[in-house]
Amino acid sequence: MNSTPTAPPWTLNDRDRAYLTRLVDYSTLQSLPEIWPIAAQHFTNLTALHTPSLKPEVKLTYGQLHQQINSFAAGLQSLGIEPALEGELPPCVALFADNSYRWFIADQGMMTAGAANAVRSHQADPQELRYILSHSQSQGLVVENQATLDRLLPLVDADDRARLKFLMILTDEVPQPIADIPTYNFSQVLARGSHHSLQPPTLRRDTLATLIYTSGTTGQPKGVMLSHGNLLHQVCTAGTIVQPQVGDVALSILPTWHSYERSVEYFLLSQGCTQIYTSIRNVKKDLKAYAPQYMVSVPRIWESVYEGVQQQFQSQPSRKRQLIDFFFRVSGSYTQAKRTWQGQNLEQWQPNPWTQIQAGLKTLALAPLHLLGDRLVYQQVRAATGGSLKQVISGGGSLAPHLEQFYEIVGIELLVGYGLTETAPILSARRVWRNVRGSAGLGVPGTELRVVDPDSRQPLPPGQRGLVLARGPQVMQGYFRNPEATAKALDPEGWFDTGDLGFITVQGDVVLTGRAKDTIVLSNGENIEPQPLEDACLRSPYIDQIMLVGQDQKSLGALIVPNLPNLRAWAEAQNLGLGLPDRWEDLEAAPPSDALSWDDLLNGEAIAQLLRQELNREVRDRPSYRPDDRITVFRVLSAPFSMDNGLLTQTLKIRRPLVAERYGAAIEQMFAK
Repeated sequence: MNSTPTAPPWTLNDRDRAYLTRLVDYSTLQSLPEIWPIAAQHFTNLTALHTPSLKPEVKLTYGQLHQQINSFAAGLQSLGIEPALEGELPPCVALFADNSYRWFIADQGMMTAGAANAVRSHQADPQELRYILSHSQSQGLVVENQATLDRLLPLVDADDRARLKFLMILTDEVPQPIADIPTYNFSQVLARGSHHSLQPPTLRRDTLATLIYTSGTTGQPKGVMLSHGNLLHQVCTAGTIVQPQVGDVALSILPTWHSYERSVEYFLLSQGCTQIYTSIRNVKKDLKAYAPQYMVSVPRIWESVYEGVQQQFQSQPSRKRQLIDFFFRVSGSYTQAKRTWQGQNLEQWQPNPWTQIQAGLKTLALAPLHLLGDRLVYQQVRAATGGSLKQVISGGGSLAPHLEQFYEIVGIELLVGYGLTETAPILSARRVWRNVRGSAGLGVPGTELRVVDPDSRQPLPPGQRGLVLARGPQVMQGYFRNPEATAKALDPEGWFDTGDLGFITVQGDVVLTGRAKDTIVLSNGENIEPQPLEDACLRSPYIDQIMLVGQDQKSLGALIVPNLPNLRAWAEAQNLGLGLPDRWEDLEAAPPSDALSWDDLLNGEAIAQLLRQELNREVRDRPSYRPDDRITVFRVLSAPFSMDNGLLTQTLKIRRPLVAERYGAAIEQMFAK
């Protein structure tokens, strides 16, 4: 399946090298499918994939996983998927489905058969799925279930239908017959494969492995071309970030087709971990039940865990709340001093020796109280997550400072990484031995990161903010059938324009400050990066989601989604008689009265005064506060940003252009006042 293997010439620092030598080494492989026979040999009877939510639950050992991947691949070949000739692009198969063990088998089965795949959530807009199916020139279509196929197929035009060699649903539903295209379910394809000899394709590191399409919020989605080499780079370098032991458990919650979740899954499974599929609904229960060692997710998930803990704290008797608050204040001072002492404080990232000595003494003085707080309070927080977490990894967006401090205080090692779909995705990540809060860590092996002036593209010195460029083995081959977009993103020397703003410290830590396209330019010419301000505002217990607006305005404005349970408790404590529910479902059910809507109530003077105080406090408390940071107007929304209404991505990031479009009239009215 591979040509002559060559080890990649990555330069490693001593600590990264020491970590990588402890793991199963795949650096000489040429393709992802070569991992699974090796893993099956090392971990034959160990559980690889576990889906407890299915009835009955499903567990697959590494031996079974390898066998089913091969059977699926052979089944695809029996349906007409033929490996490409040398120098040609592999055939493509569309895979529109979400988290399940069958998704993983289908994904790796396609590559094992010699095909690439074009992936997307089955919950995406059907017109978007139709576009991806057509644009990727897919020869086969695999979808979540019959309902997805029923929604999508009527939209597919005659040319695309003529190209399709088969349709497949990942469930065991009896597929509805389609007149002109053979249709199968998952088990039928496995059965075909068990009676068909697999013809191993010739795959190389530069062979296309997958097309991951961008969300397309500002136009047609672009197909990011990731090769086997791009993805293998992630498998072979992720061990510098986390070092799993055989049998460790990882909880999977992110969309499995997303580059972040996907690359981490490939890595953890390559090292003999057990992956358990969970969901937003089940995650808290599954954390306790399965006590995972690892979990990767996005800031919104870590924020929801934090909010849940805070609600538990608020429900305690007054004296206990005061004790909890005391310990958190002490531990906050302790962690800040410890960062400075260890030279890992971004606010003092080049402290003088005397400052470091003082910080060290303060750390030692506060350590006994911090340890007492750990025994009385923080251990209970860790127990709610199963009590076995070694590291949790956050990506897909910045992590608010108050979340950084919370997880550091309670003793959950939270590592933040940085990357994009176009970089497979990890460019940099914090390490256990250098977990600089507020940063996105050091570059992973083989990666070059550069900060340049956005206009001249000249490199900037350490500490100076500019546009982040990246180059390395994980950078995409380009955008599929889109040379114009490829040329715009990749220069002739291979530098990829990330579109992110930030700087790099003298020690090499990447610090991100915003997205170039998200920058708000006020009418006075001041540039405002919204993310740090939004993160600060989310410290308020009454704000659940927020998006800043104000392009070409005199000052900033905000769209605010309130935290309903906390807002209701505040209103009751104030005897306001607002009658607020604590669930969005109840808010949508009926208005508070015939003459008053929930929107009117939430934007009444009492709530407006509370939120104005909260915004002013949180914005002013930021270390880098400027007068232009003030949020002078805002609108309280009566519905949250969610995946259901299309305003959140599947990695729970706000779709800013869509939000601005949907609430355009409210924004205009807000500033008109």
